[in-house]
Amino acid sequence: MHVVIVMWDLTRSGQSVRSLREYLRDYAVDAFTQLSGARLKVWFGDETRRVWGAVYLWEGAGRVRGAPAPSRATELIGYPPTSVGTFEIEAVSGDLAELLGIAGVGNAWGEQRR
Repeated sequence: MHVVIVMWDLTRSGQSVRSLREYLRDYAVDAFTQLSGARLKVWFGDETRRVWGAVYLWEGAGRVRGAPAPSRATELIGYPPTSVGTFEIEAVSGDLAELLGIAGVGNAWGEQRR
């Protein structure tokens, strides 16, 4: 499994964390629900620091590279993310991991421990 972290510094954008919430409600949450291979997407924002972004949890590296991106955030914000990182999952734990069936997944366990 892989995690992708995408982040924008909104200081050069006409958008704000508050205005991008409308994008979530009206489009993004539903669009990403149907994205194949994506196990989870969490959006985050900080109004004070003017930061907006998302964390994706993907089934595998092939899904990360080949997945269609329904995001319109770049179009709305006016420029590409200021930071993008793709990482292999080392370990997953917690209540949500149990619900998603991914507890014990990661390189620390040889990719998947069951």
